[in-house]
Amino acid sequence: MYRIGKEEIDEITKVIDAVDLFKINNGLQESKQVETKLREMFSVDYSVFMTSGHAALTAALVSMGIGPGDEVIVPAYTYIATAMAVVLAGAIPVLAEIDDTLTVSPEDIERKVSPNTKAIIPVHIQGFPCNMDRIMQIAKEHDLLVLEDACQADGGSFKDRRLGTIGDAGALSFNYFKIITCGEGGALLTNNKKVFERSMIYHDSSAVLFFGDQMNDFSTEGFCGSEYRSNELCAAVLNVQLDRLDDILSDLRRNKKYMMDQLNDVCRFIPSNDPDGDCSTTLAFLFESEEAARRFSTSKFINGCLPIDTGKHIYKHWTPIMNKRGALNPLMDPFRMEANKHIVPDYNENMCPITLEKLSKVVYLNVNPDDTQDVLNKKISIIKNAILKG
Repeated sequence: MYRIGKEEIDEITKVIDAVDLFKINNGLQESKQVETKLREMFSVDYSVFMTSGHAALTAALVSMGIGPGDEVIVPAYTYIATAMAVVLAGAIPVLAEIDDTLTVSPEDIERKVSPNTKAIIPVHIQGFPCNMDRIMQIAKEHDLLVLEDACQADGGSFKDRRLGTIGDAGALSFNYFKIITCGEGGALLTNNKKVFERSMIYHDSSAVLFFGDQMNDFSTEGFCGSEYRSNELCAAVLNVQLDRLDDILSDLRRNKKYMMDQLNDVCRFIPSNDPDGDCSTTLAFLFESEEAARRFSTSKFINGCLPIDTGKHIYKHWTPIMNKRGALNPLMDPFRMEANKHIVPDYNENMCPITLEKLSKVVYLNVNPDDTQDVLNKKISIIKNAILKG
């Protein structure tokens, strides 16, 4: 989260004064406004505002018909919630390596496709766009569904199309650590009416049938789902945050480009599938070895981070997945279901060695959209000194 202030406070105050905090109301209808803005900003037919990006991923998978007997390919470098969503749907996550862009490798996706594969989840990690042209081509060749995890890439794009809108469905996140925030929140985006109807029911199955006219013109009958419905207070904050999004991205991109231009003669950066569409939250420096990366990261005033050290984003630290504990009740555990007994992988710490190697040779530095040119120049000087001394 980069910018928040009086506008958000004023919008929350309006909701409290109206005493309409439930999503369905005849007052301010903040949640409805959020979904309208999302459709307009992302040029999609349908959007559903939910409690989290994880909720959106889970609802999307269920709504796409993913379940027991199915494999879903996910990158070995992503937040654990991506893989957990697959398990919640009753399916089995299959891990794929990343490539030089630190996003999922299309070549390894192809290697991991099996007769049981039903979907791919490309993750636009750190706001880095995946190679969606190649991924969509693979999906078409093998008749696979594509769910974009754009939870770290709100508003980013690939070849002028917003991330999360290229596949069959997409998920966004608005928790505190994302580009924009409402504290906790997420959204599902899709152009598929069936996916939309099912996700509406699944994400709010105890209320969608009984409050308002949310199921008008639905062809999908109600079924038992979950409770991922958000509220008007979160929506009020998000309405203001959505208005801030493109300016934040513009300033991030300007500052990242300026720093890269000034550092290109002394630094190497990871390549990008679309530099213009990159959310630009992160400068990713590439080194010849882990030792060199750590030396730079720990240099005076650098305060860098190696992605290999982020723990929860590295597959070998996903303890519930690696240990195949898919549910508390064993009868509900996809890793023990009869339909999955022949497709459960042999998860182990060394199963994606390319991912581990690449992540150990990169250093991340955060980009601040509010840095002045003077501040940027000071940072550039510090980085050059650290590189030259290293």
